[in-house]
Amino acid sequence: MTEKIIKIGNVAIEKTAALAPMASVADRAYREICKKYGASYTVSEMISSKGLCYGDNKTKELCTVTDEQRPMALQIFGEDPYFMGEAAKRLEEFSPDIIDINMGCPVPKIVGNGSGSALMKDVKRAEEIVKAAVRSAACPVTVKIRAGWDDESINAVEFAKVMEQSGAAAITVHGRTRMQFYSGKSDRNIIRQVKEAVSVPVIGNGDIECGKDALEMYEQTGCDLVMIGRGSYGRPWIFEEVKNYLENKKETQPKSLTEKMEIMLLHIRLICKYNGEAQGMKEARKNVAWYVKGLPGAAAIRGRCAYLNTYHDLEELVGEILKNGERV
Repeated sequence: MTEKIIKIGNVAIEKTAALAPMASVADRAYREICKKYGASYTVSEMISSKGLCYGDNKTKELCTVTDEQRPMALQIFGEDPYFMGEAAKRLEEFSPDIIDINMGCPVPKIVGNGSGSALMKDVKRAEEIVKAAVRSAACPVTVKIRAGWDDESINAVEFAKVMEQSGAAAITVHGRTRMQFYSGKSDRNIIRQVKEAVSVPVIGNGDIECGKDALEMYEQTGCDLVMIGRGSYGRPWIFEEVKNYLENKKETQPKSLTEKMEIMLLHIRLICKYNGEAQGMKEARKNVAWYVKGLPGAAAIRGRCAYLNTYHDLEELVGEILKNGERV
């Protein structure tokens, strides 16, 4: 790992760790807090290509790109090459650095429409989608895939080659099959094989929980960038830890309870800022539950999360948590 920067098209990204696109999780507030704590690259939640083309206001809200989040990709999904091409064109008004195409989502309602990881069973359609998006886009187009559909159809290497030939500027590989969802282990051998098979940058995704995991991903796969998803839940500072570990080969001093609570409060303030307090606190509940994981009495605290209706409620809860002391 001598190089410190990778390039996707003309977009320079620090070779530390990126934040994965996660529907209903990695919203604007989540991306900004992760960027503040060292994420080198962020990707939006999934954006429906048809929703964007039909002018759906909720879909458009997902397309906000701010300087605080850059370099940033907007991720689109869909099964129709025409709509995917049109969506890539329409995203130009939001000025993303990159457009990412989701071919890895395992969720039944996405797969059931022929989108997400279902496209790994239809290489020809996936090829047409990438070509349409690349023709229409004003920025680099990337693709996020899985190892394959199931254990009997692991085709990431062949699939990635077609994506590269179709114009993809980079490929992200989650080392699980669709049928695994998020169970079992992410297969780093698949990521390594994809890296060896294509000449565009490859981003490795799956099971990164600490700086050591990130370094091992780089060393074992040869990937160009590491991407973190669930490992960031309630721990946006994991990106800072990864960067420090890659530089010093040492784990970072753990955050104190006070520091964790301060970061959580900042995160929830951002959620309320972008969604309003009433809706924001509903969105915040799952995040608070992630932040308190592992604390003394965490189960009882998580039970109270369902009743957080105002930011003041959260401040009171944090006061009680801190009163119990720094026993972490």
